[in-house]
Amino acid sequence: MADPSTYRPPAGTIPEAPGVYRFRDPTGRVIYVGKAKSLRSRLSSYFGDLVNLHQRTQQMVTTAASVDWVTVGSEVEALQLEYLWIKEYDPRFNVKYRDDKSYPYLAVTLDEQYPRLQVMRGAKRKGVRYFGPYSHAWAIRETLDLLLRVFPARTCSAGVFKRAGQIGRPCLLGYIGKCSAPCVGSVSAEEHRAIVDDFCAFMAGRTDTMVRKLEREMREASEALEFERAARLRDDVVALRRAMEKQAVVFGDGTDADVVAFAEDPLEAAVQVFHVRGGRVRGQRGWVVEKVEELTTGDLVHHFCSQVYGGASGEGDVPKELLVPELPADSEALAAWLSERRGGRVALRIPQRGDKRALLETVARNATEALARHKLRRAGDLTTRGKALEEIEEALGMDTAPLRIECYDISQIQGTDVVASMVVFEDGLPRKGEYRRFAIRGATDDVSAISEVLRRRFSRYLEARAESGEIGEETAADPDRPGIDPTTGRPRRFAYPPQLVVVDGGQPQVNAAGAVLAELGITEIAVCGLAKRLEEVWLPGQEDGSADFPVILPRASEGLYLLQRVRDEAHRFAITYHRQRRSKRMIVSGLDSIAGLGEVRRKALLRHFGSVKRLSAASAEEIATVPGIGRRTAEAIVAALQRDGGEQTGAGADSTP
Repeated sequence: MADPSTYRPPAGTIPEAPGVYRFRDPTGRVIYVGKAKSLRSRLSSYFGDLVNLHQRTQQMVTTAASVDWVTVGSEVEALQLEYLWIKEYDPRFNVKYRDDKSYPYLAVTLDEQYPRLQVMRGAKRKGVRYFGPYSHAWAIRETLDLLLRVFPARTCSAGVFKRAGQIGRPCLLGYIGKCSAPCVGSVSAEEHRAIVDDFCAFMAGRTDTMVRKLEREMREASEALEFERAARLRDDVVALRRAMEKQAVVFGDGTDADVVAFAEDPLEAAVQVFHVRGGRVRGQRGWVVEKVEELTTGDLVHHFCSQVYGGASGEGDVPKELLVPELPADSEALAAWLSERRGGRVALRIPQRGDKRALLETVARNATEALARHKLRRAGDLTTRGKALEEIEEALGMDTAPLRIECYDISQIQGTDVVASMVVFEDGLPRKGEYRRFAIRGATDDVSAISEVLRRRFSRYLEARAESGEIGEETAADPDRPGIDPTTGRPRRFAYPPQLVVVDGGQPQVNAAGAVLAELGITEIAVCGLAKRLEEVWLPGQEDGSADFPVILPRASEGLYLLQRVRDEAHRFAITYHRQRRSKRMIVSGLDSIAGLGEVRRKALLRHFGSVKRLSAASAEEIATVPGIGRRTAEAIVAALQRDGGEQTGAGADSTP
């Protein structure tokens, strides 16, 4: 545990100007980024009596080994730089708006010739228009089912669309009137896009205009004695009104706004936001975040705006109005920054009365309920994780708690398709962005495979240290950003070391891991293994025989539970990769038996379909569209893949380690 006084900068050297500061750990990794209107005042607050600091702030300042800063001209510039640094460094101690699910959107792929309506999750992409987010995917499908009667746009995948065009027959939705069937030429590309444009206009809030248009067409059809068409239009109006009833009007002025509310305790805060577009609630999202320091509600508003609206996908989500329970100290700068991102004026204010105040109170009740549910589901989670790390530190005789743990596992079948996985846990939580997997070529058993993968991983770590000037005689490419690649601006792979390495296995595997680290001259990293049968914790053998017996942690130990989670996650990740490689090898070997199908054609097939899974699901007609593949060869490929697929299914789970 570091003493903050050892790296505290003299107060006279800290400017009073606005700026952004970074705390770094002993390896140079950025662990916290913050901004301040006065750097001197803000940084001085971190170096007072530790007893007066927030629990997580204590952990941060004692983990850090240095602090630096950059001055800027205004608070708006500080906001922008703070956002960029948080995105670049992903500091472990910053407030992070992460929830346990990916919210679904109703997406319209306007970048395609025949736009498609679909449920879409994950990162947003250009050329796609999004409506939402929704709390549940079934809510999107229910809305679509009502609206497809009025706006019969395409909802099928590219494969289904292409297959229908090849056979000249639409899918079921085309027959029942819920798709205009552009796949078989029932409508042109221009007519289909007009249908999609009307759908987007309705979803964007022009509901009354669309209803009046249909009612006018219904009257005209009735006057022209086209009673069947008039009846169809009447039913369309009823469907639109039912869809509108599901989205009640909350703001009579038809404004676009995000309504944000918080519920908090000293360690965590629940955030809820209702997205109101055209006066109607279009979607809702929620997060539960850990507080890193003593934060006011205004500070939480600042973090919410900078993170949720800061990314490239967030620019299109910035509303005209942001209704919050409390304004942050930098509200004017924050509003100016949001206005720049939106390309128009953004108002940040507290509603005092009327419909907007009532909706804010509703959102606040939702936030309170969300925090209560989170507490019930993960009672004492932060305390439990801290206790688990302390138990591991004490059991293994470490100097500090292992804030970063890496675990390695091997997966193989009798020496074939040998692979390894590396999973990373920081502060007791998985950090999936830093997971790695390895194909092992020079080993046939678990012990030699562990040696190979650890040698590869920590050799790269030593190379990264040498490049950053930490060891050797080379100069640092960028001494202010150790671990960062100067050409890409991104963290170097394997640049950050763990405090603890865990291997899946007993003493042979642990001894192999310890021998590799000793050979590379790495002595600051602890090593242990977790044996499956009795869940024993093994340490590398030593000359005094001190590691001839395992460390036994109590069955109810939080430390043992964390080690089990890390080990099980590494096992899952390794098996997933092993199955992928084995499946690909079996299919490629099946293709080898087809006469006239050489390496060039096999590569063309995989390049065309993108993956072995898609090739296996393709029909003979689809395979025959690949240049160089004839009808007879395509049929032979389908037969070979079906045969190999049946053999693989018949093997069952017994053949999987």
